[in-house]
Amino acid sequence: MARPSYKLILSCTVLISASAIAGCSSSSSSKGPSAGTTSTGQSAAGGTQGKTLFFVPGVIGNAFYLSMECSIREEAKQFGFEIKLQGPSKFDTSLQIPVLNAVVAQNPAGLIIAPDDSKALFGPISNAAKAGAKVALVDTTLADTSPAITSIATDNVQGGAAAADSLATLIGSKGKVMVLAFQPGAATSDDRQKGFEQKIKTYPNIVYVGPQITNNDPAKAASAVSATLAAHPDLAGIYATNDRSAEGAATGLRNAGKVGTVKMVAFDAGPEQVQQLQQGLVQTLIAQQPRQIGADAVDAIAAALAGKPVQKAVTTKTITITKDNLSQPDVQTALYKLSC
Repeated sequence: MARPSYKLILSCTVLISASAIAGCSSSSSSKGPSAGTTSTGQSAAGGTQGKTLFFVPGVIGNAFYLSMECSIREEAKQFGFEIKLQGPSKFDTSLQIPVLNAVVAQNPAGLIIAPDDSKALFGPISNAAKAGAKVALVDTTLADTSPAITSIATDNVQGGAAAADSLATLIGSKGKVMVLAFQPGAATSDDRQKGFEQKIKTYPNIVYVGPQITNNDPAKAASAVSATLAAHPDLAGIYATNDRSAEGAATGLRNAGKVGTVKMVAFDAGPEQVQQLQQGLVQTLIAQQPRQIGADAVDAIAAALAGKPVQKAVTTKTITITKDNLSQPDVQTALYKLSC
């Protein structure tokens, strides 16, 4: 997918640094000479040079968000932004809100955030916008996006539908299937479930036995799979809506001796998910494009600070990955990384 037209191109070499904050943060830095000018002659320092952007992911240490962070840092170089990272140790609204409040107190010029809840984070994010921060929502979003200049995310409904088609193919379009939803109230989880449920209805010989909530906890996902297999020993397929749910589902299948018998499709494509694919624990991965999302967020904030128009909503497509296409160059590019 092409970048939005609001990208502001600066012909310069710039300073970028990041500082570790609180107990759940990471940093890296590189330095270069001061920024030059845009093609219109406007000084980069006048709009973005030396200004601080905070990235608040849904959770620290996740391969998806680490891949996004790498892209944010790389894209920020041309604008002279100082990038700081702070996030919760778990995908938990009660943990993310105080992190965000601490970030807002530092008066950043911009905020890139993946809200852990579509409603509970509205107030704190609104406070950030009122304090003057240009807010870009990434990955997850809000029910009311008015505080943000843009919302950039995977088309999760489309991704859920792709998962339904993949799982249907794997089980011969017949049998019982379940969903492991990782966090009710999180837009990504809700939309991935919604897209799957809408599409799976179009397969008349597939019986949907319903969703189970994992709260992003592999142990809960394993228990949910075990309980569902006890109730439905003829279960044919599982759709895990994120990496942690897939991790737990794999454990549940191993414990039940059902690996390979019960087919699984899972969102995300971090190193562990790729290993699961190679081992046959999961048969299909639905990969997102975190690098594009991160770069687009930086571009949007730079444009907003320069008084340029910003696209209010941007969606990216998913990539379906199987053992058969794993070695293809475009698929390799889509895999998430644990370091830049």
